[in-house]
Amino acid sequence: MSILITNIKQLLQVHDSNVTLVKGKDMKTLPVLENAYLYVEHDTIIEYGEMKYCDGLEAETVIDATGKIVLPSWCDSHTHMVYAGDRTSEFVDRINGLSYAEIANRGGGILNSAKLLQDTSEEDLYEQSINRMEELIKMGTGAFEIKTGYGLTVDAELKMLRVIKRIKQESLAKIAPTLLAAHAIPEAYRTKKDKYIKLITEQLIPKAAKQNIAYYIDVFCEEGYFDINDTEAILKAGLKHKLRPKIHVNQFNILGGVAVGVKHNALSVDHLEELNEDDIKALKNSDTIPVALPGCSYFLSIPYTPARQLIDAGLPIAIATDYNPGSAPSGNMNFIVSAACVKLKMTPEEAINAATINGAYAMGISNLYGSITRGKKANLIITKPLNHYSEIPYAFAHNPVEQVIINGQLKDINNPEENFRI
Repeated sequence: MSILITNIKQLLQVHDSNVTLVKGKDMKTLPVLENAYLYVEHDTIIEYGEMKYCDGLEAETVIDATGKIVLPSWCDSHTHMVYAGDRTSEFVDRINGLSYAEIANRGGGILNSAKLLQDTSEEDLYEQSINRMEELIKMGTGAFEIKTGYGLTVDAELKMLRVIKRIKQESLAKIAPTLLAAHAIPEAYRTKKDKYIKLITEQLIPKAAKQNIAYYIDVFCEEGYFDINDTEAILKAGLKHKLRPKIHVNQFNILGGVAVGVKHNALSVDHLEELNEDDIKALKNSDTIPVALPGCSYFLSIPYTPARQLIDAGLPIAIATDYNPGSAPSGNMNFIVSAACVKLKMTPEEAINAATINGAYAMGISNLYGSITRGKKANLIITKPLNHYSEIPYAFAHNPVEQVIINGQLKDINNPEENFRI
């Protein structure tokens, strides 16, 4: 299939050579081509340029994008979208004054989701999860990292990984699976955490690696969950089986987890609502990208990641949804881009860079996703008519997306019968 998009008002994130990461002051620059065209063949970006050079190009499908903006699909590098049910009752508890920690101590939070998931069939879990994903593709996201962590037993974590694998095989979206069994300590191991860590490192990680159903290993490094020594032990076990680290760190407390992540060449360190100069120092001259999750800060009323401090230190940053039933029950990346501008004080250019090319980097896929570059995959957003790309974060309660192209396929997002499966 070939697609030609003409009369594009603004074509964003255009790179003639393959850029895979943008950092520091360079994040303020968003390459834009005015009055442009874009040509896609099969699942690949073949050509683009100014409209005056478009003569002679033919395609099976031609889209007139007059007044519209075209940009790479959002790359959401941190989600927990494979879960069962919801935690609406805890939402009401928080409104009534209970903290995230208090809800967790009462048996709610992650442990609540784990019980629901353990009691849910694999088929039901798959259908709930892929339906969530299809809703988010309509909002412009074309790539998702998906974590486990609501199983908390060997069998349930592997069930989650099998569901993620099936989504990866059957969805048009790009998927990166992450093993996060160290998300919480199961009730049965509350007084014997070392035995649960041993279960993860000696049973679960080898089984997941043998089945080749995870790319990354993750740990919730936080007080009351997994400390520095626990984190290091789990990361080492993952690395032994070729699972690269990604860490939840500095959400509520600074324990030194950022340095541990960098030490073990973590692809990303995520959350960072709390940050100090030692963390900044550790991240400099590393290949580890900080990932901010403003949707979580919004929902829990906790501090926002100090993005300006990171960017001004010359570092890159990605933004992601943290989509999960307890602390960030929204996977809408358009809102996250807006929140990055409003709450993290990022410019629209920085926010779009963080949600596209840097989001792809935080998933390990920026060689093929995240920018308009010849030879990269055709995962694209076509907006409604807009005056300028800064309207995307400005109009925070509105969906700017009119059409999506995912894996080279044009999709009608307004058709309830449309699906996004291979």
